[in-house]
Amino acid sequence: MLVIALSAAIAASSPAATLFTNGKVIPVTGPEIDDGHVFVENGRIVSVGEADAFAAPKAMEYDVIDLQGGVLMPGLICTHSHIGGWGGGDGTAPIQPETRILDAIDVQDPGFRRAVAGGLTTLNIMPGSGHLCSGQTVYVKLREADTIDDQVIRTASGGIAGGLKMANGTNPQRNPPFPGTRGKAAALVRQQFIAAQEYMDRIERAGDDMDKRPDRDLGLEIMAEVLRGERVVHHHTHRHDDIMTVLRLAKEFGFRVVLHHVSDGWKVADEIAAAGVPCSIIVVDSPGGKQEAIDIDFKTGRVLAEAGVSIAYHTDDWITDSRYFLRSPAMGIRAGLDRTTALRSVTINAAEMLDLGDRTGSIEIGKDADLVWLSGDPFSVYTTVHGTWVEGDRVFDRTDQEDLLFAQGGWGAGNAERPYMCCEEHQSGGNQ
Repeated sequence: MLVIALSAAIAASSPAATLFTNGKVIPVTGPEIDDGHVFVENGRIVSVGEADAFAAPKAMEYDVIDLQGGVLMPGLICTHSHIGGWGGGDGTAPIQPETRILDAIDVQDPGFRRAVAGGLTTLNIMPGSGHLCSGQTVYVKLREADTIDDQVIRTASGGIAGGLKMANGTNPQRNPPFPGTRGKAAALVRQQFIAAQEYMDRIERAGDDMDKRPDRDLGLEIMAEVLRGERVVHHHTHRHDDIMTVLRLAKEFGFRVVLHHVSDGWKVADEIAAAGVPCSIIVVDSPGGKQEAIDIDFKTGRVLAEAGVSIAYHTDDWITDSRYFLRSPAMGIRAGLDRTTALRSVTINAAEMLDLGDRTGSIEIGKDADLVWLSGDPFSVYTTVHGTWVEGDRVFDRTDQEDLLFAQGGWGAGNAERPYMCCEEHQSGGNQ
């Protein structure tokens, strides 16, 4: 057996097996282990427990990561990101489910490097919200990649995992053919779901007779996936009345939905809980933004969680820089959110919102070795990310000067994508 001990520096390349030890382990779905170990083999977690309970495998070479008294927790998951490009639907129609953000992502955008510097390992990359439906999202693991295809998460059937981005409120309100009012927006969405129901019915009645089947419609195919529960809707919504409109439509057509942003979520927490709908929350800690988010409040996470709603936080990167993602649940704690829920909000809760809870989001045997090594408590402003691993492979090492540059910023860190704010216009689409 060969054990390669690492102290300040992380291994230059990842071996088939790695032992993480000499630090606190936060599994999230189980009790914290003050002096724990995590053993990883071939990208999966194979052992978790007290440090002195680790039994070294015989005749196996493995590296040792000395956590130096720090913290090891699951890699962070952002349920709403725009890293790498955000262009979905164009100006030709308000509802474009056939478009894919996958086809618009620059995987070499420096935002991906900043994300792993912040401990993120999984993202839901979304198109913008300037449409009632701007297209399909894509779920990615932040593996080292030459193309976006190297990062996409595959479903059990081999398809590309992702949801469908929808929005209401002021963002999609424009001149025709876009809606000019909230009532018209809901009517257009309702008509689209009815069209998808009729499309599914025609296919079913045609059976194996291809001559009777309707012509393929890429947009209606995606809407049909939503109606069958195969694809979740990720819905941008801020005001309390807009939130209720989404819940009304979801009940009417029976589709699964995650509410995103929910600035007014604290006003209708009981209604959201009764609908059994999870929420992904945005935290904005400086003045500005849009009028419909005027009542945004740090207490939203606490109020929703106390009502029984499963919550996550998201970056909406650039709105919140991915390097500072842990500040969002920390702000929730400041407003009374309990620590356990705060930890779950950026790990297992987020994974479950993306239908990925069986493979990531917690430190459990059999799950992907998506891990982040922190210098201290996850919610301390003084804590830094020492290392990030995706499926057992190191993707960020703070002792590497190039990685450190992306963690700290400055000249040379890159800025291929221009930052945007909610009230900034873009030629190719609406606001986020």
